[in-house]
Amino acid sequence: MSIVDLRQLSALMAVADCGTFSAAADRLHTVQSNVSAHIARLERQLGVLLIDRSAGKLTEEGEVVVARARRIHSELEALVADVNALKHEVIGEVRVGIIGTVARWLVPVLYQRMSELHPGVHIVVVDASTTSLAPQLLAGTLSLAIVNLPIADPDMAVTELFSEEMLAVIPEGHPLYSREHLSVHDLHEVPLILPPRSTSYRNELDRSVEAADIVLVPQAEIDGVRLITSLAFDGVGVAIVPSTAVPAHLSGPWKALPIAGTLPRQVGVVQRRRGMLPAPARALLSVLHDVLPAEIALQRGVTLSNVAALPRSP
Repeated sequence: MSIVDLRQLSALMAVADCGTFSAAADRLHTVQSNVSAHIARLERQLGVLLIDRSAGKLTEEGEVVVARARRIHSELEALVADVNALKHEVIGEVRVGIIGTVARWLVPVLYQRMSELHPGVHIVVVDASTTSLAPQLLAGTLSLAIVNLPIADPDMAVTELFSEEMLAVIPEGHPLYSREHLSVHDLHEVPLILPPRSTSYRNELDRSVEAADIVLVPQAEIDGVRLITSLAFDGVGVAIVPSTAVPAHLSGPWKALPIAGTLPRQVGVVQRRRGMLPAPARALLSVLHDVLPAEIALQRGVTLSNVAALPRSP
């Protein structure tokens, strides 16, 4: 089989991202006939149909090729970045996923410090749940992700960063609103806004209450801590959330109480075990090492964990 041309892979990725051949051509600053020719040639080389023209979407084979092409593209970008780093100039793009409750207070200082130390690095932050970020990391579309722990995937390397106490956000008018102190036993069979059972966050909540023989009853199941917290703020129901989900400056017709007897939420940074992190990602980890202790000191109910394990230089 002849060698696959990188232009062919770029054309396929552009169609996957843009949805049409014409939009892909606009992204690549070429004409539609060139995009069509590159993809047709790639299909002949591989002996498969990559795009179902009638449905306007990738075939199963096309999905596999695009996933691999994205990794190749990422490695090529990393190659250029690493060569520049050898010249003591960190340049390139780093894509990092961060769960929303952490992104709220960590992203501003990361952007500021990176712009001071590594102005040639372009940071792309993906704000999403752990459930969404983990597959993106494995697929190679993210270099790093800051997520809820535990992450048990053997293809991911994990560094725990910090833990935070759990709070119950209780809307005004709820029977628990008058309480000044709360334990996990007070939540037995109380309808709650909870994350889905398939998430690491929900698994840790369930593990917290197992020993106490407590049953958590879902009023609703939402995969996203910020949305869960917002619903509780709006009076929809009681939510169990980590302390950083409730900014200290916010107030309203609700109260947030620590829950005695629950395990703290663990947060860590994860990366793929295979392959070497490109220089921009290593620079971001180094900055994270430097800024995290001071930022955590400003957050209520948060305890620093293993930040010393992060690298100190790109």
